Amino acid sequence: MLRLLLRQNRVVLSEVRSCGSFAQIMSEAIDNRKAEVGTKRTKDMSYKSRYEGSKKRREWKGAIEVSQEKKEGSEPFVRIKRKKSVILLGYSGKDYYGMQRNPDVKTVEQELLAAMLKNNWITEEAYNFPQSIGFQRAARTDKGVSAVRQCVSLKLPLDLNIQSLNADLPSQIRVFAVKTVTQGFNSKNDCMARTYTYTLPTIALSSDSSSESPMEKFRIPSEVLDKFREILKMFQGTKNYHNFTTKKAYLDPSSNRYIISFTCQDPFVVEDVEFVELRVKGQSFMMHQIRKMVGLALAIIRGHQDVKLLENAFTQTRLNIPRAPGLGLVLDTLHYDRYNRRYGSDGIHTPLTWEEVEEEIQKFVKKEIHPVITGTEIAEKPTLDWLENKLSTHDFTDQVGEDNDSNDEDEDQEEKPAENSAQELISKEDVTLKTE
Repeated sequence: MLRLLLRQNRVVLSEVRSCGSFAQIMSEAIDNRKAEVGTKRTKDMSYKSRYEGSKKRREWKGAIEVSQEKKEGSEPFVRIKRKKSVILLGYSGKDYYGMQRNPDVKTVEQELLAAMLKNNWITEEAYNFPQSIGFQRAARTDKGVSAVRQCVSLKLPLDLNIQSLNADLPSQIRVFAVKTVTQGFNSKNDCMARTYTYTLPTIALSSDSSSESPMEKFRIPSEVLDKFREILKMFQGTKNYHNFTTKKAYLDPSSNRYIISFTCQDPFVVEDVEFVELRVKGQSFMMHQIRKMVGLALAIIRGHQDVKLLENAFTQTRLNIPRAPGLGLVLDTLHYDRYNRRYGSDGIHTPLTWEEVEEEIQKFVKKEIHPVITGTEIAEKPTLDWLENKLSTHDFTDQVGEDNDSNDEDEDQEEKPAENSAQELISKEDVTLKTE
């Protein structure tokens, strides 16, 4: 028994001695490894130079230079600084199929983009894809409709020659001014209101007139003119205009439109023919809306319909209201009151009011727009022809009628939903009236 205990003690003592030597060996090995890692790290740091990254960048730049040398004869790329801008232009729309560019037809937008490309205002890519430079027209006037102060927003270079651009535009189109605007400016969405004019011979207000009536001898009686003005006032305010456009339901919120004013100016005479100009200002207009407003007003003043029909037109009752001819319709002014209040006096931007080019605008109107309207009315009598052959026999209850005929010109085709309720539109009316 004693021998067995001594033998076990010797084994334990031997294991303890071996463990002690193993621990010592491991400790020495760890110290040696730390020394090796430290030596290697020092060598790596002394080998890697801060210059190495720059060397790689120089080699990458050199590769570009070689590739450019291979393209001998090609023009070097030059980046042109562009800023969001707005173009003010006017045009006579008689010979054009509207403002917006469409294939295979003559449009104002096509003429403008081609002239800007020729004068290096835009690139070829922007010419093919105007949306790449944020191209946005304020109003999409259609066939035959003219404009006095149309606006287009897009990105343009800072150094521009308007006179050179106009030299490459037809005489019926003129650019009056270019102004830089805020980066988020949108000529359509930032427009608070639009003013249109409609010019027609005063004989159209007479119930006794026809296409054979001599316009030169007619002068509108003051009492008839006053009555006509009262009819126009009935359009003012927030009303449901579902009967004054196409494919709009009475319950559609976008059928509600706010008309700020609808007036008739004093008569004026051209070549012994008396004319009158109507002016309508509203937040926005739907397709055919203004021409149908004029058409119904003429039907009432000429005795074809009673004034109660106008009141009924704003109700849920479905009516077919005729469209007056598009010749006399002109986009006159775009109103940017909110933008002007916020940015017009910030010291960086200028208000979009255009007084500085008003003289040039009026010269263009007297030369290219008014003579076309009055001259065509005198020579061809389109309004009197429409009064005799269409309005006098028009069925206001016909649900098919001319709604299917959409090939004629219309207003700015604003399909912008009236996201505001009637009460909100009324509050906007108060704000607008205070600012005018």
